[in-house]
Amino acid sequence: MASSATRSFFLRLGLGGVLAGAALTARAQAVLTPIQRWQHLDQQADGVPGISADRAYRELLAGRTATPVLVAVIDSGIDSAHAELKPILWRNAKEVAGNGQDDDHNGYVDDVRGWNFLGGKDGQNVGFERLEQVRLYAQLRPQFEGKKRKNVAPAEQAQFDLYEKVKASYEKTRLTEEERYNRLRGALASNTAIYTQVKSELGVPLLDLEVLRQASLTRPDVKYATPLYNFLQKNNFASAEVALKDLREAVEHYQNRVEKNLNLAYNPRPLVGDDPTNLTQTGYGNPDSQGPDASHGTHCAGIIGAVRTDQRGVEGVAGAVRIMSVRAVPSGDERDKDVANAIRYAVDNGAQIISMSFGKDFSPDKATVDAAMQYAEQKGVLLVHAAGNDSRNIDTDTGYPSARYLSGELIPNLLTVGASSRTNTAELAGSFSNFGPQSVDLFAPGVDIYSCAPGNTYATHSGTSMAAPVVAGVAAVLKAYFPQLTAAQLKQCLVQSAVPYHTKVAQPGSKTLVDFASLSRSGGIVNLYAAVQQAALLTAAH
Repeated sequence: MASSATRSFFLRLGLGGVLAGAALTARAQAVLTPIQRWQHLDQQADGVPGISADRAYRELLAGRTATPVLVAVIDSGIDSAHAELKPILWRNAKEVAGNGQDDDHNGYVDDVRGWNFLGGKDGQNVGFERLEQVRLYAQLRPQFEGKKRKNVAPAEQAQFDLYEKVKASYEKTRLTEEERYNRLRGALASNTAIYTQVKSELGVPLLDLEVLRQASLTRPDVKYATPLYNFLQKNNFASAEVALKDLREAVEHYQNRVEKNLNLAYNPRPLVGDDPTNLTQTGYGNPDSQGPDASHGTHCAGIIGAVRTDQRGVEGVAGAVRIMSVRAVPSGDERDKDVANAIRYAVDNGAQIISMSFGKDFSPDKATVDAAMQYAEQKGVLLVHAAGNDSRNIDTDTGYPSARYLSGELIPNLLTVGASSRTNTAELAGSFSNFGPQSVDLFAPGVDIYSCAPGNTYATHSGTSMAAPVVAGVAAVLKAYFPQLTAAQLKQCLVQSAVPYHTKVAQPGSKTLVDFASLSRSGGIVNLYAAVQQAALLTAAH
């Protein structure tokens, strides 16, 4: 998965380097708190800048008939056994599971639940991939290492310039990630020692909040008890054991970043068995649309359409929806070839909306992705893409997939989405969110979003990766109740109905206060209530 997408939640260093994360996986509560479902709330009724889903269903959609809409999620895979998702997952009715034949003659054998472009015919799967900059640097280094531009043939100078750019990016990124990895390893060692010491001094098997609270009041001789209690309480950890678990996971994450994502020699692609340079090749992969780590895709799918009527877990934005899983996003950077094939697969198998929460800094085969997006446009399919989590202006510092074709033309069926928070304050724009008054169409809830996680569990994550499926869910609701809307009309409705906010916010990546409305084309946050009203007006006029 792209570096911008993998940072879908934040890691913070606190006491002695203890790691705190917002992504605490747990079984769902019987009744969700308003904070856990804040994206569904309304600014006027609830004082929360959500999408007004509750109000829309209650006041505008009650009693109306909806036609189920198929939304493809191009991501890391989806847990097909999750109770909140299993009833809504797409099934290819024309394919017979496990018979080893391409029953529907679409070029993909046994694609009953979708397709995996990161798998081999033998069932193996690519879990980690190099970043695109690393792949490019490894490819170009033998040709240009040690050379000066003035000594390079004119026909090769563009490639040399790319080499210099990816080399600089690789070296900077590797240095940063190695520093983080080493710092976190040190934090894990020191905090494990603190944890062991406090547990030994208190003579208890576990260090939960209550144990530490009592110790902070009655055991002044245990010097780390009070700061540890304060840290856990501030960061919503139930126990020191949970905090250490998150820290170990962070260490593992950055170890994989250094040893796999940024390793010039690492190349898992032979597992797939395709020719990565053959951009017209299709049919490779396998039917395992869940893959080895479906955390990210499962969370996104839950945001779009987790069952709304089962009185448990979470509620997706869209009720009348089916979800198709197309696996094309590893932990690392996705390949342009896979993205293009994933889009075409989704379109050819009936997807009306495609949610894409991934991105990267380089796109060597962008023309191939552009052609797939044009194909989706011709077939009337709306694409919804996460803007990225690098706190940058993508009008001037482009990420990929980008909002424009190589020609410079805006992609008419693509919505690019930034992330907003649940407080209408200076923190309304997610501090991590990319922005751009020309390239980002609108914002959507993307901070502290509670949704599905593998194994019938739930987790809270933040990122434009969460904001994009919110918008895909809203688009699915519009298409379900107004099936005559085209992809262009869906985009028009969503952008024109976005509720503008003129709150002074910290521009992502800086402390400068700017008008929230200046961060995107619409200047607003997606709103289901207003979008339904807009769709009603638009369809009545035609």
